[in-house]
Amino acid sequence: MNTLTQPLRDEHKELIPHIERIRAVADKISDNPLDEIQVDVKEVYEFLAYHLIPHAQAEDAALYPVVARALGGPNATRTMIRDHVEVGRYIEELAVLEADLSVEKLKSLQRVLYGLYAIVKLHFAKEEEVYLPVLDESLSVEAAAQMFESMEAAAHQAKQAVREV
Repeated sequence: MNTLTQPLRDEHKELIPHIERIRAVADKISDNPLDEIQVDVKEVYEFLAYHLIPHAQAEDAALYPVVARALGGPNATRTMIRDHVEVGRYIEELAVLEADLSVEKLKSLQRVLYGLYAIVKLHFAKEEEVYLPVLDESLSVEAAAQMFESMEAAAHQAKQAVREV
């Protein structure tokens, strides 16, 4: 059944295999040689930096203000925004580890990857199970279209900023 928030649900479906890849990379750290781990970690980092962070920034800019209005309070999305901050902190830690990965740092790498996986999986579940149904009930077709246009513009801007760094 299609809903007003189907575009975001579809985007999540596209992101989920990449999120699962984070856990898979963490799972196989103890079984693979360092050079393979480095390739996997680079792939995970690039997904996070170039796709997940722009997605999160688009949510902060365009989705969460709409959700907050629908729920009747400016603080209604504070915990979700905090999830984004924590994911960003983990990604920064991953960048440091990825830049100078060694056998001695594999336990830290595994901790960071499992942490990222857990936060992002829970975050997506909260959006899908709590926020999106609220929006499906409260938004008009026009308001949903405007929200998605704003999200698209915010994501594009975030991706441009990442590429310029």
